[in-house]
Amino acid sequence: MGHAHDHHPHPPHHHQLDGPVAGWRYGTAIILNIGIVVFQLVIGIGIGSTALMADAGHNASDVLGLLLAGGAAWLMTRNGSARRTYGYGKAGVLAALANSLLLVFACGVLVMEAADRLLSPPEAAPPGLTVMLVAGVAVVINLLSGWLLMAGHPDDVNRRAAVVHLFGDAAVSAGVLLAGIILHFTQARWVDPVASLGIVAVILATTWRILVQSLDLALDAAPRGVDVAAVRQWLATLPGVMSVHDLHIWPISATETALTAHLVVPEGGGDGLLEMVSEGLRSRFGIVHPTVQLERSDIDHCDGLHG
Repeated sequence: MGHAHDHHPHPPHHHQLDGPVAGWRYGTAIILNIGIVVFQLVIGIGIGSTALMADAGHNASDVLGLLLAGGAAWLMTRNGSARRTYGYGKAGVLAALANSLLLVFACGVLVMEAADRLLSPPEAAPPGLTVMLVAGVAVVINLLSGWLLMAGHPDDVNRRAAVVHLFGDAAVSAGVLLAGIILHFTQARWVDPVASLGIVAVILATTWRILVQSLDLALDAAPRGVDVAAVRQWLATLPGVMSVHDLHIWPISATETALTAHLVVPEGGGDGLLEMVSEGLRSRFGIVHPTVQLERSDIDHCDGLHG
């Protein structure tokens, strides 16, 4: 069995905030958001407002996501070892999965609490003025954090995503502020739990897709952007390829995909095929780590490519 090795160095793919955002602006935004999460949670529990507790959970989701992503990005820069030959690329996948599961669990707790308050309303609604003030502070903090991060590199997609999330948090907090206004003037006991259910719906809508995708990646399902049937068909139509079998495609990180396949070729065929496969998989399908084995149709030896 002969082996042709095709190694292409790839820079580590990980999410990070660069430039000024990686410094004091990023740190300040994180500290401010941790502060508002604690503030909302403490006040929400103290006055019995599920809306404030839900808003704290929504704000915490972005903080936790950024912290987990930062830790995963650090792990992904580490080299592999004798046992972890692919390195730590899946750290980002596991971080997203853990974050999503935690949020879904928190949403379940909030839904149960809100349902209990709707079915058995408390003697009095939470003080609307306090809800308004706390939510108003959250709006200001989120807008300030977004403004801080807007000063980052204009081409930084991660910075833009963080800003969008923060402005989205500000909008949700503004909804809680509106609920506080209604509470202040009506003292309606249903307003607070209904507002919390609305926030839970927002959290689940943004979390469910990430949960499903990260679970697929953790289970080594082919990435959604890779059409396995199209890869098989393309390999089968290459010059000299008689058949394709044992095709497997899986993610080794959130951004890098690996492939193994056996290609059956006639005796004497396959010249230049390995290079064609490697380049085609990279350019057509974004698969950067192929391992391809050529099997002769009539004798018992094979050639292989590892990328």
